[in-house]
Amino acid sequence: MRVVFAGTPEVAVPALDAIAASRHELVGVVTRPDAPSGRGRRLVASPVAQRAEELGVPVLKPEHPRDPDFQEALAALRPDACPVVAYGALLPQSALDLVPHGWINLHFSVLPSWRGAAPVQHSLWAGDEVTGATTFRIVKALDAGPVFGVMTETIRPTDTAGDLLARLAEGGAGLLVQTLDGIEDGTLEAREQPEDGVSFAPKILVEDARIDWTHPAVAIDRQVRACDPAPGAWSTFEGQRIKIGPVRPVDREPLEPGVLEVTKNAVLVGTGTAPVELGQVKPFGKKQMAAADWARGVRLESGVRLGEQDATS
Repeated sequence: MRVVFAGTPEVAVPALDAIAASRHELVGVVTRPDAPSGRGRRLVASPVAQRAEELGVPVLKPEHPRDPDFQEALAALRPDACPVVAYGALLPQSALDLVPHGWINLHFSVLPSWRGAAPVQHSLWAGDEVTGATTFRIVKALDAGPVFGVMTETIRPTDTAGDLLARLAEGGAGLLVQTLDGIEDGTLEAREQPEDGVSFAPKILVEDARIDWTHPAVAIDRQVRACDPAPGAWSTFEGQRIKIGPVRPVDREPLEPGVLEVTKNAVLVGTGTAPVELGQVKPFGKKQMAAADWARGVRLESGVRLGEQDATS
């Protein structure tokens, strides 16, 4: 089939590469416009755009897929199907109708669980033991289209959202190619999603990532891992925001929530249950460092409490 791939971030690149190496003819790529990046705020092409240019594939960067010029350019490419991974813009019905076999999305959950922008983060935060990826035909309703294929992935005890998403991106790339193969061969038929078991995964905002130290240690551990690498779980110290890296629940007598216990080689924080040991921290305006190094640098003493004062934004 002639296919036009739509995607934007690094997580979409494995699928782009898999399609480029498949039997299908990759005739174009759709991605978000170049965006400011770095201290100089210089415009930079998306990871998908950069990879497409390396592959020698034409790239379309519409401000919005409803733009008539974009739809005319897409129609000129005559795609049979448009595989999609994390494109980042809502597709209007006029764009959906241009493609005979539709826009086939790779979503990083087992639908109908965790429809929305942040399925991997919400799955980790909720304590799911298994997640996966799903291919489905895009319809107007959010992630509600009929399903072609599913893969599953066990969530490991130390997985961050970044770790888990990387594995799903690699496994999902193969699933997406298999889906395109089945559509072309006529051996794959989409099935409507069940009405039961629907859950939603909206984007996690910075304020959502603030740690409440009265929560149980296991819940804080999940939150920190779910927010890694973005937006990053955080608390406050002396009125300034401090990002919290991995934490490890410790089986010992409790501390008051948010209260620190500092030893030569470790920094513990009290929670609503057992303490957690801090791994990496990133103080406001500084580089990430080991918690013990941070404690020595600020001459931290036991008994100080995290999270009591307003943070510097």
